Amino acid sequence: MKITIVAGARPNFIKIAPIIKAIEKKQNDGAAIFYRLVHTGQHYDKSLSETFFEELNIPQPNNNLEVKSGSQSVQTAAIMVAFEQELLQNSCDLVLVVGDVNSTMACAIVAKKLNIKVAHVEAGIRSGDMTMPEEINRIVTDSISDYLFTTSLWANENLLKSGTSKEKIHFVGNVMIDTLYQNLNRITKPAFWDEYQLELENYIILTLHRPSNVDEEQSLQQLLLGIDILANDKKVIFPVHPRTKAVLGEKKLNFKNIICIEPQGYLAFMYLIKNSFAVITDSGGISEETTVLEIPCFTMRENTERPETQSIGTNTLVGIGIEKLTEIYTSFLENGRRESGIPELWDGKASERIIAILLTKN
Repeated sequence: MKITIVAGARPNFIKIAPIIKAIEKKQNDGAAIFYRLVHTGQHYDKSLSETFFEELNIPQPNNNLEVKSGSQSVQTAAIMVAFEQELLQNSCDLVLVVGDVNSTMACAIVAKKLNIKVAHVEAGIRSGDMTMPEEINRIVTDSISDYLFTTSLWANENLLKSGTSKEKIHFVGNVMIDTLYQNLNRITKPAFWDEYQLELENYIILTLHRPSNVDEEQSLQQLLLGIDILANDKKVIFPVHPRTKAVLGEKKLNFKNIICIEPQGYLAFMYLIKNSFAVITDSGGISEETTVLEIPCFTMRENTERPETQSIGTNTLVGIGIEKLTEIYTSFLENGRRESGIPELWDGKASERIIAILLTKN
């Protein structure tokens, strides 16, 4: 069995690492399974791409399509044109895509038009917000995939409601959590830890990159100033996403608590998350990792495609304004952490289940 694995952006790299390990384990057991890794180049900044290959021991891609940035349509079209040539020159039995970025949808469409089966890892998640490009990517990819590997029974229900055949749906767990468990003993203290005199469980992690939070300069500045006040006596470590950095430009904002740093590699960032007091973010993936690490997480969005991080985990939606964040965070300080748990099958073995299913079906 020949699988072409596609990765294009930072979250993809975290998700493919354990899948590749699971394939290599089966190869060592004598299984006739082979993979070719294609990097679309959607994230090409070293801190968002190359570092993850090094730290997670992902082999160098067999091909880098190097599409880089552009509008949604320009980037998607460039990926499709380049990936079509990749598949025409390198045949395979299955294309495996992960997550919900432009690369996910674009490569799934190309594969299906070439009559190649598609497996979608992290299928079925839905925010219900059609203004999110990711939501469109999810719906399109799920609608044409042959294998839908889900992280929760809630995702299963979403697929069934949309008319997906039950036979295509496989509840396997969360590959991001596979990577977390596989690397917890390797996480490393970042170089700036001592420079900023950080203390265990006495700082906040902040990440922002969604258009609703960062695309308007004035509102972004007001949000950051509000978080700076909210932090009170705690330092706020803020790895600035390239998108956010572009909006802020060269402006020097006078923060008391917020410390702006460059985007971090996986091992340093997980160290920061694991040892933090709390996390403020607009990332869906981070709310999964904080749930497993039992770190309070406040997500600056009106919706989430990962409701299990709220109902079972440590995540709380706080909208996109500073007012509701302040209200909920203050309540958290007064009342302490709520009880939480880890969702079903988030046990570090999702990737093994995926490969076992693919070998059984092919």
